[in-house]
Amino acid sequence: MQQSNLDFEYKFGFSMPQKYTFKSKKGLDEGVVKMISQMKKEPVWMTEFRLKAYGIFKKKPMPDWGADLSKINFDSMYYYIKPTDKQVNSWEDLPAEIKNTYDRIGVPEAEKKFLAGVSAQYESEVVYESINKELNKQGVLFCDMDTGLKKYPHLVKKYFGTLIPPHDNKFAALNSATWSGGSFVYIPKGVKVKMPLQAYFRINAERFGQFERTLIIAEEGAYVHYIEGCTAPIYTTQSLHSAVVEIFVHKNARVRYTTVQNWSNNVYNLVTKRARADENAIMEWVDCNIGSKVTMKYPSVYLYGEGARGEVLSIAYAGKNQHQDAGAKMLHFAPRTSSRIISKSISKAGGRTSYRGLVQIMPGAKKSSVYVSCDALILDEKSRSDTYPYMKIKQNDVSIQHEATVEKLGEEKLFYLTSKGISKSDAEGLLVNGFIDPVVKEIPLEYSIELNRLINLEMSGSVG
Repeated sequence: MQQSNLDFEYKFGFSMPQKYTFKSKKGLDEGVVKMISQMKKEPVWMTEFRLKAYGIFKKKPMPDWGADLSKINFDSMYYYIKPTDKQVNSWEDLPAEIKNTYDRIGVPEAEKKFLAGVSAQYESEVVYESINKELNKQGVLFCDMDTGLKKYPHLVKKYFGTLIPPHDNKFAALNSATWSGGSFVYIPKGVKVKMPLQAYFRINAERFGQFERTLIIAEEGAYVHYIEGCTAPIYTTQSLHSAVVEIFVHKNARVRYTTVQNWSNNVYNLVTKRARADENAIMEWVDCNIGSKVTMKYPSVYLYGEGARGEVLSIAYAGKNQHQDAGAKMLHFAPRTSSRIISKSISKAGGRTSYRGLVQIMPGAKKSSVYVSCDALILDEKSRSDTYPYMKIKQNDVSIQHEATVEKLGEEKLFYLTSKGISKSDAEGLLVNGFIDPVVKEIPLEYSIELNRLINLEMSGSVG
């Protein structure tokens, strides 16, 4: 595809005709919240949870830090759209416009070739699910969040909203009131899922808010890798994506959560992601933020068990009229816990990237270790990068390392590569790829065709 000198085209910026079986009125009130719960035939406790969260949302102020959110108009959005009457188990059974959407971003091909399980969400409902039979034999539960609530209410009630309660922040409260879809994953004790589970989330409607809710539980000694890909078409009006992800990593378990976020540049992407790691557990976030108008996202790990380990590897790319305010949080509550944060950001054509990180060592978390590295690459004079690292150390006998760099593409390196017959744009692409390689090499491209396309197109192909 053709690349302009100032910006790059958004490959998945198409939209399909809007067809749906139900669409709520604009704006949010108690009636809309109740309607969402009633249409889903939820238990009373969930309806009450939603209504309480809505009350908190109304009282919570907008964040007065980070990116500019002043243009968000909550009253102009639709909070629930139901695209089909029911879920289906075959791509052929999907409505043509939904099937065509997923065909165009490569989901069917990816599923056929690589994936153990796929869950695709279109607007507010998960419309397609496919689970490898082997997962069922292992006792693995992988479904949309609504189905999880219906089939496994005891598990959902035990964990839902306990790690990220509605009062955590305004957008967590909004999600708690209006959540729809998302993924529910439960891995039994000792089960190691060999192939990644994958979900796609897509916004098609104009002026739409998407509020998926994901809950992942890994019992003792379990392992799972969950991959999330996001795309949306371009509209002139603004859309809101405000998700909540809660992950529970029990003793000796390991969870890796990979996100490739490529929303179009009219989407406010405001997400709360948090994991709890128990004794000797490992939690890894791999977070790639490429698209959106504004992103505010700080995956966190609460290290509650002795010997627990947390890691965040992130890439943020900000082009014209984009602000990526991303980072990580690591909170150490137990002895001999360790954390590692590797952040790579790129800004071009007037884009802005911000690294915002919090590391906290609580009293009693002795012999813990922290390593933070945040590197920024600025590709022109109009672009900007900021770093806001916060470290609160309340315990002696710990190891803390922090390093940060800000650089431009080196003229000497460019000269060397171009003198070898490489074009300037290709040389720039090579240098950008080298810059982000420590994070890219952690992404399982063989399992995600969409992720592969996005990294190649918008990272290496976005320069020049």
